[in-house]
Amino acid sequence: MDKGVAFTGNLEFLNLGELLQIIGNNAGTGILRITSKYAQEPGLIYIDAGDPVDAASGKLKGLEALFSLFGWIEGEFLFTTGAVNKKNVINKNRMEIILDGSRLVDDGKIKKLGPVSFQRDKKAVSGKEKAVPILKGPFVDYMYVVDEEEYFDGDEIVKEGGYGNWMWVILEGMVEISKETPKGPLRLLRVSDGAYVGSVSSFLTEDSVRNATAKAVGRVQLGMLDSQRLSGEYATMSAELKGVVISLDKRLKQVTDSVVNIYLKEKKIEEVIKGKKTVIEQGSNEERLFSIARGQASVARKTDSGYVPLVDLAQGDFFGHVPFIKMGHEPHSACVFASKDLKVASLNPENIQKEYAGLSAAFKNIIEHLATSVSVTTMIACEFQKKAK
Repeated sequence: MDKGVAFTGNLEFLNLGELLQIIGNNAGTGILRITSKYAQEPGLIYIDAGDPVDAASGKLKGLEALFSLFGWIEGEFLFTTGAVNKKNVINKNRMEIILDGSRLVDDGKIKKLGPVSFQRDKKAVSGKEKAVPILKGPFVDYMYVVDEEEYFDGDEIVKEGGYGNWMWVILEGMVEISKETPKGPLRLLRVSDGAYVGSVSSFLTEDSVRNATAKAVGRVQLGMLDSQRLSGEYATMSAELKGVVISLDKRLKQVTDSVVNIYLKEKKIEEVIKGKKTVIEQGSNEERLFSIARGQASVARKTDSGYVPLVDLAQGDFFGHVPFIKMGHEPHSACVFASKDLKVASLNPENIQKEYAGLSAAFKNIIEHLATSVSVTTMIACEFQKKAK
């Protein structure tokens, strides 16, 4: 194997979504090259610290090129490690890219490159068995696992509204996350190996209330995390980084509640942005990061179906550009609307990023999983808004 080549293989064995997850879980930096006898030129994906930053496929560039490569069902791949001197033009969470790309292929919006085209069997995912996103986590840091528990198909791991001060990582199996509604349980997504069950607040505060129900799908092996060790590490963080972590945890809970509100048609964007001014436009190059000292702000994503209300921010919450997480919100994928009395304090993204880099792999995995969960749940909210129109 040539120097710098990390791994190579066939797309029939590992598809693009699986490749991006493997490289992402290893925080790989380099170029993923895909070739096919059905394409005149190779497809190139430039990856920095596990995240795609640019791509090229024929005349296509950036995210459009990356999505087109999900349609390459036959071919060879080669990942070469090394520095990537490319500007980041793909400001989207990795898992959101994988789910979006797979969905676009299934919906026939991305052309499949190969000898045969296949249509999705829509009957297989109809009614109650409708497909939900599956979210995988990074590789498990067993140093933080203090006990193991086993659950079986249908077993309730946590119940919405219940109390609990512990958090698990999925060692093997799949867990379904749902919310209770007046219309019955609403299935949101499934989480698999390396993903987490529970929230950061569960090991930081007493009598933490569970925001959703988690049930085992088949046999599930869970690792209980060392909450004392994690809370000890949290205690050493600066007030700024603590604020980002807690606010991110709150975002996940809020955007999950927003999915239910959109599903029940109980939340309208007019109520969210009334009396507020736009302080960050979706798609802007905002590089600053702020903490709310007074007032309120709301985050909403602009889509073809209109604005989708996502979260409401208050004192202590952050908004703006966080360099080490991609959560599918502002500034690239959502707007921020602020109340007239909004007062903010500026945070230093570079200092926070340096501090983040010094965290344990386990805590960084938890933060990354939180951001990915926010991104994927935001996608679900947008899909529900689209269907409500």
